[in-house]
Amino acid sequence: MAPSLERPPLQADERTALLGWLDLQRQILRWKCAGLSEADAHRSVVPTSPAMTMAGLISHMRWVEHTWLEVLFLGGDKTRNPSFDETREDADWRTDGLSLPQLVAEYEAQCARSNEIVAGAGLDDVGRHPEFRSSAANLRWMLIHLVEETGRHAGHADIVRELLDGTKGYY
Repeated sequence: MAPSLERPPLQADERTALLGWLDLQRQILRWKCAGLSEADAHRSVVPTSPAMTMAGLISHMRWVEHTWLEVLFLGGDKTRNPSFDETREDADWRTDGLSLPQLVAEYEAQCARSNEIVAGAGLDDVGRHPEFRSSAANLRWMLIHLVEETGRHAGHADIVRELLDGTKGYY
């Protein structure tokens, strides 16, 4: 059974709508992990995409949040983010033996950090990282992108979960 997941109010202001939709997609992604065994969380069910496991999806989305808000928007250090590791393909999808609860906790902490960053900025504020063209986007654009990417991967998680154990559900 789905937890209580709600869309943002129909008459929400822009910031409330953007953050409401992003948070909903984050919740759906975490919900799809609920009750999974460790073995299933790390099991690949897509032969052509072996890194697309539930654990891998959570890891990837943690680093996506970090990339867009801490690195590109704030201009932070990219070296601790595996998304920028060009020596290992899909480095941000690799879980290196981390448990699903640990990965989910790291994702939740990153989402909380992202929310702090957004709360302290205006939607028209522009990213600051000097190395990346994408940092020229404003916060509004970055949030829309995060809604899109989180939603897309929540859909992947829905399919992966069904292939793992038959669990289906839409909020």
